Amino acid sequence: MKKILLALVLGTATLMNAQVIGIRIGPPPPPRVVRRPRMPGPGYVWVDGYWYAANNRYAWHGGYWTRAPYEGASWVGPRYEGGMFYAGYWNGPRGRMEHDHAWDHDRHVRDYRH
Repeated sequence: MKKILLALVLGTATLMNAQVIGIRIGPPPPPRVVRRPRMPGPGYVWVDGYWYAANNRYAWHGGYWTRAPYEGASWVGPRYEGGMFYAGYWNGPRGRMEHDHAWDHDRHVRDYRH
């Protein structure tokens, strides 16, 4: 019965485009120290490297230059607070846009070359 109720709640949340607020996981390792490369051109934003939760462990996402997903959006980095991990996201006048590591990685390569 609990599994059915959980599936119903999760399915409803997905339909309503609800977002996971945070996950319970231990604190991340200290950030890595890296040298920031030169900005590839005007309009780029530097996103510092950070640890993110992936499959009950942390994975490192190196810092990179990118363009915001829309004009006026700014990056809100991930954080660990009160025993919970909260993922980073873009936020601005058009609202919150969740971070997708695959999209972001491809965008970085594309933006860097142009």
